[in-house]
Amino acid sequence: MSEFRTESDSMGELQVPTDALYQAQTQRAVNNFRISDLVMPKQFITALAYIKQAAAQSNCELGHLSKNKAQLIERACQEIIDGQHLEHFPIDVFQTGSGTSTNMNANEVIATLASRYGDEVIHPSDDVNMGQSSNDVIPTTIAVSSVINVVYELFPALDQLSQTLERKKSEIGEIVKTGRTHLMDAMPVTFAQTLGSWQHQVDSAMAGIRYSLEGVSALAQGGTAVGTGINADPLFAEQFCKNLSANVGVRFVPSKNFFYNIGSQDTIVALSGQLKVLAVAQMKIANDLRWMNSGPLAGLGEIELEALQPGSSIMPGKVNPVIPEAAAMVSAQVIGNDAAITVAGQSGNFELNVMLPVIAYNILQSIDLLANSSQALADKAIRSFKVKHTNIDKALAKNPILVTALNPVIGYAKAAKIAKQAYQDGRPILDVAEQETDLSRSELEALLNPAKLTQGGL
Repeated sequence: MSEFRTESDSMGELQVPTDALYQAQTQRAVNNFRISDLVMPKQFITALAYIKQAAAQSNCELGHLSKNKAQLIERACQEIIDGQHLEHFPIDVFQTGSGTSTNMNANEVIATLASRYGDEVIHPSDDVNMGQSSNDVIPTTIAVSSVINVVYELFPALDQLSQTLERKKSEIGEIVKTGRTHLMDAMPVTFAQTLGSWQHQVDSAMAGIRYSLEGVSALAQGGTAVGTGINADPLFAEQFCKNLSANVGVRFVPSKNFFYNIGSQDTIVALSGQLKVLAVAQMKIANDLRWMNSGPLAGLGEIELEALQPGSSIMPGKVNPVIPEAAAMVSAQVIGNDAAITVAGQSGNFELNVMLPVIAYNILQSIDLLANSSQALADKAIRSFKVKHTNIDKALAKNPILVTALNPVIGYAKAAKIAKQAYQDGRPILDVAEQETDLSRSELEALLNPAKLTQGGL
């Protein structure tokens, strides 16, 4: 049997691999775009299948597609949603800016599968792509895939991270440690205050992402080529969103302005910006963990992260903070992705943005990376780290900045002199203050009690 078969489209004939489910237009794109080894993410293809499925249902309900054809298309789409046939979506991310090649790839694969199920021939454009254009399908797919993955992947991971921080606060929250500003000793804080700050960063970032989804959930579908809705039933957009919402389990609505959703990617740029906020928060948490874990002898040594793997190919016994390091790299990648999405978002030329595939790839990668790294931080770093009480207590006792509590009693200048003396002598601030002031030791112990100082006030 020949390894190739002949297919044709409006531009003529060409050879397609015999076992390929796609047809001529996909093969042209494969031939044309040999740029990278990157293909559209699985999440994107899944969302695209959901869109084709809801479109077939809607066109049938509106009387434009026979029930038999609609059912055959729905069946083919469901197989793709279930994770089958992904190898038949080979087109490079760096392709035509509208993503037309990927839309036609889906149309052809679905048509081939659907035609095999029954006696009718399903046409990629006339049936699978009925009432649609790549120009509304691809923006809709970016939005739907983003929403699905935020709701079902990222939010559960962030909830887990927040809950892990909450549990850790209940375990070690009362322990007092040296606070630091400019990486220098500062007034004491509790672990509850430190962990609570991290948790608030996570929760605030999640709230920002949740807010941005309101815009992303308003879809371009129904605007077709330029936003006018040419060749689509006027009732299609509403019916489509109704069916898609039911199939996916997330509420979607038609855009109030299709021209906006097709000509720009502002809602995705906004979502990416909120993901960047989360990445910045994650970088902060990861770096704090690394500093607190530093040592074990020559660093801060306040905590001990779980030992997960050998840290060196040459230094026996070395163990590194690998999970925070991985999370920090994820943050760097997401920040870079946001820059790419921002540049791509500016490429709305008149009635169409022409960098849609790269926007799709980067936004989905950011969501995926942040979900996975958040879960890793929760499970393999925060949940299991141990507090090194001896190091914390030793540093706290000698922290000269505790003298700040004496400012209202002895004045700033006198307090500064005591702090410098304690640091120079390497003595506890309590001993030096007793020597340099008229206050009794019991008065000083009350004033310099680190736990009391974490509560603020006079």
